[in-house]
Amino acid sequence: MRAADRRGQYDRLRPGTVILSRIQPAAVPESAAPFSQVVLDDQYAFLSGLVAADFPAGLEVLGDAAAETRAVLATIGEILQELKLSPDRIVKVEVHLADLDDFDAMDAAYRDFFDGNAYPARTTVESKRLFGDSKVEITCQVRR
Repeated sequence: MRAADRRGQYDRLRPGTVILSRIQPAAVPESAAPFSQVVLDDQYAFLSGLVAADFPAGLEVLGDAAAETRAVLATIGEILQELKLSPDRIVKVEVHLADLDDFDAMDAAYRDFFDGNAYPARTTVESKRLFGDSKVEITCQVRR
């Protein structure tokens, strides 16, 4: 279901707590796995980790860390657009690389996604086994 179709569906926690909304963006196929692609609270959008193996265009570039990074970030851009947010609102990014030797290739592609020097805080770690034999997984938090 598209984000615009689910805006009215909220999960209430306890009285006096933040209202959360869980969204399945159109940019990625729905997963049978037990997680939400996007969770919104009153201040942030939390995007689950994305790998190239998660969507058809990404499958075409599997095995090339730079191309996977570009594909994942382009999909994140589509999700942000659907949420009426822009990349300059991203405050925190976590990048998981199957091999830290791919850091420079990922980093070069990553730089191209952001305008100027408005980079978010970032953590990059090695995670040996990513879904679908992907080389790059990216998750982020975005200020609404």
